[in-house]
Amino acid sequence: MAFTLPSLPYSKNALVPYISEQTIDFHYGKHHQTYVTNLNNLVQGTENESKTLEELINMSFSQANLVGVFNNAAQVWNHTFFWNCMQANGGGVPTGRIAEKINAAFGSYEKFAADFKQAALTQFGSGWAWLVQEGDVIKITKTANADLPMVHGQTALLTCDVWEHAYYLDYQNRRADFVQAFLDHLVNWGFVNANLI
Repeated sequence: MAFTLPSLPYSKNALVPYISEQTIDFHYGKHHQTYVTNLNNLVQGTENESKTLEELINMSFSQANLVGVFNNAAQVWNHTFFWNCMQANGGGVPTGRIAEKINAAFGSYEKFAADFKQAALTQFGSGWAWLVQEGDVIKITKTANADLPMVHGQTALLTCDVWEHAYYLDYQNRRADFVQAFLDHLVNWGFVNANLI
């Protein structure tokens, strides 16, 4: 069963002015699509072609001979998750269970936002900043390249893509401005709440 590029949960211009339609065209239409295409090419005709995305990620993690499968499968998953972490008119102070969890773990939304931004800015090179759940605890982590929480026993709640292709057309080298816009205007807290265990 071939993998396909999942539909965006909004139109390509829905996140303007914080993420341009041009960035979505390249990031979603080209980068994300390439990971899907590469993954299909890697598993087609092998014993792995009938596995789910999550099965491929978990079985290929830490296997040197399957690093290509892991990188492409994880990036398909990461990007699909990232698109769903955003919405038009999103961001700002959350409501619902996640608000209670954030206040309990960080003391305030402001402290959470500062810590999340710090994680995003200190991820050297390409990678991701995450809010994850591990048992009953929520915490901020960061991963390099295609690495993701599920292979570390964590449940992803929220992510911000800090690969340069996620923001360079709109923000050039101003990663901090991109992350701030993500937090202030784009986060889909309803999706984050739905990911809580």
